[in-house]
Order: sequence, then C-alpha cells, then structure tokens
Amino acid sequence: MSSSPLTVFHQSIATQRDGLAELERALSGPLGEHMEQAVSCILATTGRVVITGIGKSGHIGRKIQATLASTGTHALFLHPAEAAHGDLGMLKTDDIVIALSTSGESAELAPVLSYTTRLDLPLIAITSAPHSTLAQASRICLTLPIVREACPMGLAPTTSSLLQLALGDALAAALLDQRRFTATDFSQLHPAGQLGAQLRPVKELMHVGDTIPLGTPDMPLRNVIVEMTRKAFGCMGVIDPQGKLCGLITDGDLRRALEHDLDHTIAANIMNLTPLTARPNMLAKDVLHAMNDRPTPVSSVFVIDQDRRPLGILHLHDFIRAGVA
Repeated sequence: MSSSPLTVFHQSIATQRDGLAELERALSGPLGEHMEQAVSCILATTGRVVITGIGKSGHIGRKIQATLASTGTHALFLHPAEAAHGDLGMLKTDDIVIALSTSGESAELAPVLSYTTRLDLPLIAITSAPHSTLAQASRICLTLPIVREACPMGLAPTTSSLLQLALGDALAAALLDQRRFTATDFSQLHPAGQLGAQLRPVKELMHVGDTIPLGTPDMPLRNVIVEMTRKAFGCMGVIDPQGKLCGLITDGDLRRALEHDLDHTIAANIMNLTPLTARPNMLAKDVLHAMNDRPTPVSSVFVIDQDRRPLGILHLHDFIRAGVA
C-alpha cells in the first residue's frame, strides 16, 4: 500500500537533510582539507574551470558552472559526449577540470580523463567512490559521504545529487570570498531582471537638475505648495545658504500646516530636520529597504554628496519602473 504524498514529502526532505548533515560532518575531516586544496588550485590558475559530468551529475555540473561564472570564476561546461566528437578542443593547457560522477565509473568521462592526463591538467573529482577510476585519475578528490537516496526505492539520484550541488555551491562561495567579490561586481554580471535592478546604484535611477524640488528655510508656505505641485514628488528639500540639505517637507507636513497662514508660515516652521537620505553609490535594494523600514515608510528620498548637497531625488515609482520593487 502506498504512503500518502504528504508522508513521502516529509520523508524525502528528512532524508536529504540527513544527507546534508553527513556532508557537513565530512567537512571536518579530509574532505575539508581537500576542499581548501581545490580552492587554492583554482585561485592559482590563469585558465578556466571546466566542469564536466553526464546524466544527473551533468545537470548539477551545469548549475555549478553557472554559479562559478556569475561569481567571478571563469567557468564553462564541457559535455562528455560532445567532448569525444571534437569539443575536447575547448580545453587549454592552463585550464582546470572538475568532473562529477557519483560512481566515478561513468564511461562517457573516459575521453575527457584521458585528454586531461595528456595535457597534464589539474583534475578535481567530485564523487562518492574514492577508489573509482575518476578518483584515481584526479589530482584532488572531493569524496562525498555515502548517503541514502530520498527516492522511496533508494535508486534515483536525489540526495547524492543534492550533496554534489551543495559542495559545488560551497566551493563557489569560498572562491567568491577569497576573491573579495563585491555586490558591485555581482551587479556587473547580472544586469538584467529584478536582481540586476536591485544591484544598480541609485545614481543611475535618480532625477537630477531642475527636476529636484528645492526651497529655502525662509520660503513662504504658499511658495512651498507651488514648488511641490510643480515638481510632483510629494516633497520638497530645504537647503541652507551653503546649498546643504537641512530639512524636508512632505505632503503630510503640508496638510498639517494648512491651518496656518500660508504667507507668514515658512518652510523652517514645518520641515523635518532628520530626513532619510542616500548616497549616490548605494544599491537600489538597500535604499528601498531603508525607505520601507522607517516607522512611517517614505515615498521619496534625496541623494546627497558627502557635504549633504542634493544630487538627485528618487520616488518609490522609480524603483517600481526599474524593476527593483
């Protein structure tokens, strides 16, 4: 009799969680030492990291290659079957090869292993079989622990594939850290989509020049209304005689002040002395988070230089248009 799907869900996740725990424990032994050797080897190379694998290991290899490439490591994927039909020419004498095979005996890898040996390329193996053909051919062997597959029959590569992926991600994370790869570097490699938008500096999104709503502390309330209406950002920055931002007036401040004399009430009487501001190189996602994290979320933020002089202004709609929000 079959188990309920929910029971199988829980069993599958629990089995894979146990597998990850085994992997974490293994990192405290020889696997951890070999991982450090792999990082050093990759950092020292002047070539590319070439990932190869067949079947499920190939799919995982493609994902590891994509993660490495997007985090500062020059990486490509070499399909073993295509390699035997001419793609071995992709390999160069200064490359490193990472080969994935749970059993370490995938016949399709044989041409790649042979050519790697011929060129004397460093070979890093990711396998669960330390005495396999792949392991014996490698310079560094990252041996995964033997774990139970999450498949109810214990046959389909599930937990073992997850461990390959986790190890590859850990390797990429270590390389990213060692290279001091920054969010700015990341944004240059991810210019498209929401992720790319979130990593753009706000100086690329802000309104500048005459579009910025600005006034002085002694500006009458009637003129404040005109400036805010004309610029349509729902606020006005107040600058001192040196051109530095010293306050902010929002629509809410204006509504509360309308009961006062419009000609005799001035900007300094109603302005907020501690407005939220941003610097031009701050990432859009960080500024948006700061806007939403205020006790009362704000809809506009001024971008200022180190002397607090306004450089531009951003409205919530700008984040939406850019795909940040």
